[in-house]
Amino acid sequence: MQNDILGQDPAPRNLSTFRIDPVVALTWDVAELVNRHQEMMRAQTPSESCHVMSADDLFAAGARVYALRDDTGTLGIAAIKPLEDGHCELKSMHTRIEARGRGVAAALLQHILVQAKTLGMARMSLETGSEAPFAPARRLYARHGFTLCPPFAGYLNDPLSVFMTRTL
Repeated sequence: MQNDILGQDPAPRNLSTFRIDPVVALTWDVAELVNRHQEMMRAQTPSESCHVMSADDLFAAGARVYALRDDTGTLGIAAIKPLEDGHCELKSMHTRIEARGRGVAAALLQHILVQAKTLGMARMSLETGSEAPFAPARRLYARHGFTLCPPFAGYLNDPLSVFMTRTL
């Protein structure tokens, strides 16, 4: 996959069959992906540096959750968690392993950015891991205009965390 090595999005396939829906109530398919995301993050990151949220915690924090689906099922999820006025956080960005390389993450991220702006947000920030397994995510965020920033919203400096932000 030369494109991935160069930090470029692989050629998206089947984008016309994707649909992105707001998740207004937790469904089994979204719960499954949130659980997969939690398991993966907890397996890769020590608990003191892991900031993953459960589905219940996301909804309790007022996050807006979105699911990307095609005719085979739910392929990815992402959430917009409100912070202070005009500032939000990207949370729980996850693509089903079986769907990686199809443009799911890029499509979800583009949708999330538009939705955040529609909600009146002026800035979106995120926290992700600093280690090798998180490199593809960091490249994706950088390609979509995110740049490094200091910790925000109560996060602390942590060598296992990378903080990124962008204006909308």
